[in-house]
Amino acid sequence: MKTQYPFSRAQGKYFAWALLCGISLFPMAQVLVAADGPSTAPPPLPVLTPQIPLEITVTGSKPTLASLQHDFDVFSWQSFVALNWPANPDGSPNINLTIGQATNAPVVWESYRESRTIFLPGGATPAKWGEESPLPPVCKNIDAKHLPAGTMLLTQVGKTPNVLDESGEPFKTGPLIDQNGQYARFSIMTNYAMFNYIVTYKLYSKDGQKAFNADANFPSSQASTQQVGSIMIKTAWVKMGGKYDPSKFYTNYALVYDDPQEHAGVKPSCVLEQVGLVGFHIAHKTADEPQWIWSTFEHVDNVPTMGEKPTLTAYNFFDPHCKDCKINQPPPRPWNPGTSYTKPSQVERVIPITPEAQQLNEAYHQALAAAVPGSVWVNYELVSTQWPTDAKSKIDPTGVPAPSFLANTTLESYIQGRVKQTSSSCMACHNNATSTTGNFSDFTYMLQRAQ
Repeated sequence: MKTQYPFSRAQGKYFAWALLCGISLFPMAQVLVAADGPSTAPPPLPVLTPQIPLEITVTGSKPTLASLQHDFDVFSWQSFVALNWPANPDGSPNINLTIGQATNAPVVWESYRESRTIFLPGGATPAKWGEESPLPPVCKNIDAKHLPAGTMLLTQVGKTPNVLDESGEPFKTGPLIDQNGQYARFSIMTNYAMFNYIVTYKLYSKDGQKAFNADANFPSSQASTQQVGSIMIKTAWVKMGGKYDPSKFYTNYALVYDDPQEHAGVKPSCVLEQVGLVGFHIAHKTADEPQWIWSTFEHVDNVPTMGEKPTLTAYNFFDPHCKDCKINQPPPRPWNPGTSYTKPSQVERVIPITPEAQQLNEAYHQALAAAVPGSVWVNYELVSTQWPTDAKSKIDPTGVPAPSFLANTTLESYIQGRVKQTSSSCMACHNNATSTTGNFSDFTYMLQRAQ
């Protein structure tokens, strides 16, 4: 059944305007107290399940803009839980465990394909799904037989490839430097539905895209048939040690690779490191949201909120004791991840997490802690969810997104804000994405990586 949003385009524009101006459309949850009795029982905790949601569940008989934002935020949390569920060797969820058990063992999304292994030099055909992809030559010096299970390869030093090459970036960008003076690392992953579409139509090469010569249309999730559609995951990581306590992060081992193709002067290097997750971004194309649903999560200790007094003595990307640090500014050039130490970035959140999202975060944190006391996943929070309020709009191809702006402080560190065409908006930005032939690439820039 199609999701029907009970509001007009004008109401959708008001919703976006209200969010832009910082006006909350959600009534704060209140505890109801009877005149002659105690308060009502607290609501039940959210159910944790390994099933990836395929569409939002609309609550209430007369949903409002406010309740729909809540429903999309629940969709985001359900997705986060399912994607971070302990995985079987084939990547399917291990139903004998729950999220938070088998600490730091591989989770579902880690079986997805990293974009670097899809778009290969010379437009070569990528390895089949489930097969190992070849490592860069410099990484082959490390004994693969002794690598921890599930070891990743982390190459990117920005949310997009080649961030060190300023010629390819439309917005103010740059690497993110952690509190140890090291470059944060990033990855882009695709699930099977997305990978299979790319391979089927040979969109992994420039020649294949030229032969295809059409707009991309990745498969969407279908709730009616329980078919999982296209899902793209973007993650951000920091090396453990120094100022970072591994017990507070979901960690994995990675071959951290410095790629000389990213920028002149970068020497090839490959080192095995323990890394901790600090940013997690989900894009999911569903039948009712062809502009995709954009969900973004962060580690709770990443940054303070601009205009508010810092509440922690230490953050992942902010030093409360630095008085002359420039806020939300890329580090000065030259950029080279091989440098032993770079002055850390000083990042603050520009748009606060709403009280309603904070309340939902607390509910899920309680559920995660109840399922597994000490669960590392209580250290992650939803920032917000961006979704189309009018997916079939004939005027706005982005579907009149709400909220108008969405930024992850690890992925859009330097383009946060509320300025159109400048500040981060997932749907507005990705609506401009094209393939190497100039055709619309269905809200992903990945196809531009084809050679």
